[in-house]
Amino acid sequence: MEQSHSVTDGRHLRAQQTRQKLLEAAREVFLEEGFHKATISQIIKRAKTGYGTAYVHFTGKDDFLIVLMEDVMAAFYSIAELPFHPQSRGDAERLILHQTTSFLNMAESERDMLKLFSEAIGAFPTVQKKWEDIREQFVLRIAQDIKYSQEQGLARKEVNPELVARGWFYSHEMYLWDIVKCQHKASLDEIAKTLASIYTGGLYE
Repeated sequence: MEQSHSVTDGRHLRAQQTRQKLLEAAREVFLEEGFHKATISQIIKRAKTGYGTAYVHFTGKDDFLIVLMEDVMAAFYSIAELPFHPQSRGDAERLILHQTTSFLNMAESERDMLKLFSEAIGAFPTVQKKWEDIREQFVLRIAQDIKYSQEQGLARKEVNPELVARGWFYSHEMYLWDIVKCQHKASLDEIAKTLASIYTGGLYE
């Protein structure tokens, strides 16, 4: 029984290692070739695996990109998940500015991977759906922060938290893609301060 368990664990470990090797190869090929020019054949050749092995783990190159983006977005989610328990409007302003600045800086540091993702969004429904899921997760978390501020008597209670959260994230999303395309016309600090100022000025009492 123990030998059977050991064999199973060994196979599982090898499968994990193969999957990771394929992901690393995919990342390298995507960054070198761009998403549209990259092929499964190039990825498989770089990873030194067979077609059958690759398709055991991934359904296509969009699947490779989605998994890679999950790792990138985990870092963004960590920003959204930062503790948010302001005791005053000043506290809220400082926390929001910190989150906004961190989000924009993350967009810049992950520009190459996000650029690949933007190329694929319009071409693959699976990637489009993934981005929509990412957006909704952010909106939900932001709405929770707004509700907390309303309950503490810091934010206007007559506004709908989800609607405010959606507009707040959309403004970040617009600047995220501008940063990815190197089209932003101001420094990240100036953009962050402007966004945070407009947001807190309209929401907090």
